[in-house]
Amino acid sequence: MKFVKRFIDLILYSNFFIAACAVAMTLQTQLLLQGSFELMSPIAILVFCATLVIYALHRLVGMFKVQDFIGEGRYFIINKFKSHIWIYAILGILVGAYYFFQVSRMVQMVIVVPAFFSLAYVLPIFGKGKKLRLRDFSGLKIFLVAIVWAYVTVLLPALEFGIWNSEVIWMFIERSLFVFAITLPFDIRDLKVDGHNEVQTIPSWIGVDKTIQLAGILLFLFLIIVFFSYSMLVFIAMLISAISTLYFVYLSPKQTHDYFFTALMDGTMIIQFIAAQAALAASII
Repeated sequence: MKFVKRFIDLILYSNFFIAACAVAMTLQTQLLLQGSFELMSPIAILVFCATLVIYALHRLVGMFKVQDFIGEGRYFIINKFKSHIWIYAILGILVGAYYFFQVSRMVQMVIVVPAFFSLAYVLPIFGKGKKLRLRDFSGLKIFLVAIVWAYVTVLLPALEFGIWNSEVIWMFIERSLFVFAITLPFDIRDLKVDGHNEVQTIPSWIGVDKTIQLAGILLFLFLIIVFFSYSMLVFIAMLISAISTLYFVYLSPKQTHDYFFTALMDGTMIIQFIAAQAALAASII
């Protein structure tokens, strides 16, 4: 069991799992727009590598901001796997650089935008004296997370496959709403650390209960867009995804183990991709 836990920790905290979630969302975009997906497409591999690198930097740089918590929970584990994170980040840069030149010129140009905001989100490049990251500005981080994730997992694959229409725009909006909703529990989890760093977030402004209600509203808006955008089978799949996600959000304030957040809450993206795939497969049958 000790080996299993170490393996799970390695997958979660070396950022392979969150990178897989990003790929799942990217493939879901291709699936819903084209009816099929290519698992090892250059854009999917590029998204995987980019996510691996950004989250590695996020964890490594973030450790300097949480020195008072270094012996607790996930921070202790991240510190233990620090050398692994560096190695995988370097590999991600090398492989990602190769696949950057395998995607279309359009994607190469527009990827600059999320790359800039992602790096500014994790690197302390703002201010004088006490350097700040974009995520250190009160109220900003959750909006950046939602928009950048939608940009990378919707707009980039759509452009890569030469699709640009109103369906892509609505998908961008519904993806932003979904990612916003599943990120709120992380702000609830991080209330203590964000308070220590003097960062105000939605839960600290409106309280935990209203934050959960906000997640419900966002998922409801997400479903409205899905209802008018896709087939009934896809809507049912997304409905199942939204209901299960809202249930996890409802449970989140009482959770103390980080697996709930890093595995289950992030894993809702993979669950949604599987549900969408099952819906389209059922429509063919």
